Amino acid sequence: MKIIKLTAASEKKLFKARKLRDAEAERIATEIVADVRKRGDKALFAWTEKLDGTDLKKDGVWIGEKEISAAGRTAGKELTKAVEHAVRNVRRVAKQQLPKAWSIETDDGVRISQRVEPIESIGCYIPGGSFALVSTLIMTAVPAQVAGVKDIAVVCPRPNAALLAAANILGVKKIARIGGAQAIGALAYGTKNVPRVEKIFGPGNQFVTAAKQIVSNDCAIDLPAGPTEAIVYANRGNARWIAADLLAQAEHAKDAGSFFVTTSGNLAREVKREVGWLLDELPASPARVSTLTSGAIVVAPNASAAFEFINRFAPEHLSLPENANELLPRVRAAGTVFAGPLGAQPLGDYMSGSNHVLPTGGWARRRGGLSTGDFVKCISVQTISARGFAKLADDVVTLAKAEGLHAHAKAIEVRR
Repeated sequence: MKIIKLTAASEKKLFKARKLRDAEAERIATEIVADVRKRGDKALFAWTEKLDGTDLKKDGVWIGEKEISAAGRTAGKELTKAVEHAVRNVRRVAKQQLPKAWSIETDDGVRISQRVEPIESIGCYIPGGSFALVSTLIMTAVPAQVAGVKDIAVVCPRPNAALLAAANILGVKKIARIGGAQAIGALAYGTKNVPRVEKIFGPGNQFVTAAKQIVSNDCAIDLPAGPTEAIVYANRGNARWIAADLLAQAEHAKDAGSFFVTTSGNLAREVKREVGWLLDELPASPARVSTLTSGAIVVAPNASAAFEFINRFAPEHLSLPENANELLPRVRAAGTVFAGPLGAQPLGDYMSGSNHVLPTGGWARRRGGLSTGDFVKCISVQTISARGFAKLADDVVTLAKAEGLHAHAKAIEVRR
């Protein structure tokens, strides 16, 4: 990883690189989504064969329930135990996040209440580069089930036996072997083989993220989630642990952005050495590219400058291995924060219970990560009695006339 000093110029360069990658991805995704919207299955099949090497005419779009059940029966005990553990923790958090129905009286005879209804149909995008991300299936399907969503369709470019086994444990029966921007287009607009959904969830590469934003005028999406980003901030601590956290996110893709931010030049050099040593211990990985092209070690002049940069960047993952309680109040924008030296980022990716579908590309300045609330609609109900009508009527007529909306006023006056 390269070591750079944090200056206005270096920060501008880092942000510009992220913006240029997003613009190119949007151009390509726009072409693919438009083609799927226009030609349906023909485009879906063609792009899937071109980009993923999958012949949907031969293999079929959807995986049969027998194959899913068989994967569940043949799954090893260790995998089953790990999936069930993750599901248990994610479900506990999801239940805590679920919005509740409530009812209050704002005036005598004026009752406002909230109903919570699940979204009827959703699509869960599961990344599938070298390996399908079993954890993402858990992170999207479990809160959907807690919310009460009935129709859950899963798409993944390369669904493997582990993913199918996890789907069997969860009772998910609709899994399509499609991915990329073409899968997002199919879910958003529907094809003969892929019914359209009301909302799309899940992380993906830059093309998937761009495609989700493109279709968002016609189909709801959760949030921009990808490519992966991580920042570790520390001025002291275990350099090897810090390097390992950086590589854990860097291995997701060649454009994953992992950054170590520090005010210590000595620690910066130690972490750089550890990154090199750890890469030599790991099998071939996209991290070899991403740490050189998309990540960096950033040396800030002081802690205030470091946190101004961190909050402007608004990383998907932020680790504070040292002095976390003291530093947390400085954090204004991050998808999730790992506090303390043992808060290895993969614990949150898989098992802690906090959702790993998190905002990227600066979106953490606007919202947090995926929660059960994203899978429901909160419907307000207004019940007005005669006493309540009398309480409200005069002031409503006054405000309506002030806005020049005389039909609004008349709707009140005719009821008197």
